[in-house]
Amino acid sequence: MSLNEPYDEGRLDVGDGQQVYWQAGGTRGGKPALVVHGGPGSGFVRGGFGLLRRAGYHLVLFDQRGCGASTPHASDPATGLRANTTQHLIADMERLREHLGIDRWLLYGVSWGTTLSLAYAEQHPDRVSELVLAAVCAGRRRDIDFLYREAGRFYPGPWARFAAGSGVPPDGDTLGGYARLVEDPDPAVRERATLDWCAWEDALLAHERRGLPPVFGGPATRERMALVRLCAHYFSHGLFLDDGQLIRDAGRLAGIPGVMVHGRLDLNGPAEGAWELSRVWPDGQLLIADDAGHLDSETKTRYLREAVARFATR
Repeated sequence: MSLNEPYDEGRLDVGDGQQVYWQAGGTRGGKPALVVHGGPGSGFVRGGFGLLRRAGYHLVLFDQRGCGASTPHASDPATGLRANTTQHLIADMERLREHLGIDRWLLYGVSWGTTLSLAYAEQHPDRVSELVLAAVCAGRRRDIDFLYREAGRFYPGPWARFAAGSGVPPDGDTLGGYARLVEDPDPAVRERATLDWCAWEDALLAHERRGLPPVFGGPATRERMALVRLCAHYFSHGLFLDDGQLIRDAGRLAGIPGVMVHGRLDLNGPAEGAWELSRVWPDGQLLIADDAGHLDSETKTRYLREAVARFATR
């Protein structure tokens, strides 16, 4: 069997009418590692995460509530999101760990997945062996405001179109506007909002070598509609975290080694948040890739490869 093929999979009933899809692959009997995908709402990449597979990990992947192969799907406006918060996702991760009989696991988080990984580790530090975090989001209000407002200083035209698409004044609650639009009963309104949101996400990646052709371009597919609906839901609610919570509580990570890898040119969020985390996380190392943005680069991939290889034998 190929390392890219799962050797086990299933759907876990996590309550609230939710079924969370998961896969296990890589090396049977290897060190457990959980991939925590971005978004919120992107779902995990099928057959991906070769760095972890080749390093000999027992690799666990899951689609967070409302996306990927988890059900019900957030692309359906009839799917309520009240039971879709950061705390719900943390509880799902714990249920999955218990279901699989894993005592402790390494968390490999990407983008929003770094936020969720840190929140989980601070709540369950005894269940985390290490953290590897790529494109770190510290989850503060200023991080959200940069991503959906201040970054417009670099791309004023695309941001003006993004703000106009929300249906509120430029100085108004842009995220709240989109959160309402993607709940509209008219499918054309939801599709237009999805396309406008994705155009802004692509604008932030346009300066990156791997950002062209557009990563989020194309029609408003089921997957993109779930992604945008969940992003608007989470970001308009401050990611369901107290402002500064992850940095405030980073002392709880004492004894958990970690590596944070961030691109110097990341317009989804400056390296400042990762740097502040590194100052208060006793065992957290920050590595800045000068040739990277939000997406990977040769340097960023090398840093991640070295981290997962080192932790595989720890």
